[in-house]
Amino acid sequence: MYEKLFATGMIGSVEIKNRIVMPPMGTSLSSFTGEATDEVIRYYEERAKGGCGLIITEIARIDDVTGIGEPGQLSVTSGKYIRKLVQLTEAVHKYDSKIFLQLHHPGRQVSRSLLNGVQPVAPSAIPCGVVKEMPRALTTEECDDLVEKFIRGAVVAKTAGFDGVELHGAHGYLINEFLSPYTNKRTDKYGGDFFKRLTFLTSIVKGIQAACGPKFPVSVRISADEFIEGGLKLEDTIQIAKILEAQGVAAIDVSAGTYETGYAVIEPQFLPEGWKKHLAKAIREEVSIPVIAVNNLKYPKTAELFLEEGICDFASFGRAFLADPYWPNKAKARQEELIHKCIGCLQCFKTVFNGKPIECTVNPIVGRELRYNDQTLIKDGDGREVVVVGAGPGGMHAAIVLAKRGYRVTLVEKTDSLGGTLKTAEQPPAKQMIGELIKTLAAEIRDAGVTVILNQEVTIEWLQEMNPFGVVVACGGSPIVPRIEGVEQEHVVTAEDVLLKKVTIENQKVVIIGGGVTGLETAEVMAMNNHVTVVEMSNSVGNALYTSNRMMLLNHLKEANVSIQTNRMLDKINGDHVLLKEPDMGFEHELPCDSVVLALGVTPRRSFVKSIQESFAHVMVVGDANKPGQIVDSMKEANDKAYVF
Repeated sequence: MYEKLFATGMIGSVEIKNRIVMPPMGTSLSSFTGEATDEVIRYYEERAKGGCGLIITEIARIDDVTGIGEPGQLSVTSGKYIRKLVQLTEAVHKYDSKIFLQLHHPGRQVSRSLLNGVQPVAPSAIPCGVVKEMPRALTTEECDDLVEKFIRGAVVAKTAGFDGVELHGAHGYLINEFLSPYTNKRTDKYGGDFFKRLTFLTSIVKGIQAACGPKFPVSVRISADEFIEGGLKLEDTIQIAKILEAQGVAAIDVSAGTYETGYAVIEPQFLPEGWKKHLAKAIREEVSIPVIAVNNLKYPKTAELFLEEGICDFASFGRAFLADPYWPNKAKARQEELIHKCIGCLQCFKTVFNGKPIECTVNPIVGRELRYNDQTLIKDGDGREVVVVGAGPGGMHAAIVLAKRGYRVTLVEKTDSLGGTLKTAEQPPAKQMIGELIKTLAAEIRDAGVTVILNQEVTIEWLQEMNPFGVVVACGGSPIVPRIEGVEQEHVVTAEDVLLKKVTIENQKVVIIGGGVTGLETAEVMAMNNHVTVVEMSNSVGNALYTSNRMMLLNHLKEANVSIQTNRMLDKINGDHVLLKEPDMGFEHELPCDSVVLALGVTPRRSFVKSIQESFAHVMVVGDANKPGQIVDSMKEANDKAYVF
């Protein structure tokens, strides 16, 4: 199975044990001074241990003044960083994985605040539409100096034991800015026509080859299409790839987009696997050196198919490695049901872009591998009985961790299936990967030896009969129903009722109260057969979503003619309309409707939780039963508390 995926391959003089590549992804795990930390070393080590063939590190800066790309970022600006980088390469190499270091400069796509007040630099003084800060155009001498800094960075990488380097020439960063006619309006040797725009990149490549030798591979990452009017198109990047091949570049790493077309760089949940595979295929057909390609891959079988079809020579799995560092080994062992698969929520980017260490909704350990691992998991359960009440994400993950610790775990669920709130979350369009998470957690429950009891309403009396050593309360929360006039009427339902198909509403005027994630996704479902209006008391909606997911969802709602009213709060429900009030102004508005859907979140079942806490000595409360939040909050809390329960 997966013969091509697990076949060896060559990049330059370096043999890779399989065709699986982990591409660069920021983690904010390195020190603020640029040194590799024990945390980032362990993070990469786990991916190597998990079976990855080639790891390409997150961006490493080559300049400490204008080249800072994120707060906790690797640096190769001097030899002082080599000592810790050696520890990084050695940690990866002991698993027969190879590792390239990616050399990077953000160019105009960075704010002054990250550069300690220094103005960003770029080939030309053209601001990025996302960052919105005017960069300063580099002088010719400064361009020459940055070329030398890229070369020096490669020398540091080679000295530290890296198997090669990758130049980040994609995603709108500095090298990409030189390549693109959209951002390069220079008239010196670094701009003017197609070939001069390549001078910055080709000078770096030549310099690295001279300094590091011909057997030290250089890969170049390119945006095959910037998806910007006036920017690089596929026909341009095919020519760039040919020139790089002729210059001796060892591999082309194909991606797409810039900050201004962020969806192409960081695919939201709405984009399917392989939506941009034509880009890599077109380049591969024109060059003979290996092509590495990211394609929003979720499943090993898709990568195998792409390798068979000649889409690429190496399949690059990005967020898949955040979700599960061991997925290559699991795929090779035919344990696909145990692979935690990326759900496309982009919590990873949301945290890093906010300056926090990386997080993953489906993997609460990512970025914290030093604290949570087989060595720190104390196996002292001694067969003592623990009952977990509720089979949502928090309850299931807590049950798995506690079973690994040696407890005898019974998971009790009042409905006829596992999943809890995940069953609601998987219903909207583009949320099918939530269903995959349910399947994976269920498989882990089975493998961990957890006893599952379904269709069982838990009471204090029932728990007392079980007489467990401890109880994990993961029973979720109750939908918030405001105390307003008319809320008890039959045409008033909850978003959960709608998403779980407990009620059917068609060809009606529907008002959804609440513009959070649940309210918007419920609107997307209901808009297929109804006229929908979403009402939100604050001045914006969907703020918990990462930007690209939020924008795509709002675009879908707009296309479905969903109306969104902000700065409105529900005051009263009548038979054929709702009365809305402006929170600050006090003005009232009447909105006709046939049905009202409440999407106001949930509240913990405090009385039930308290009764359990009063009845048992060892009680752990997680998820919405403790504090309402998102899946990521529930999984993380369950993991952390189960480690010390």
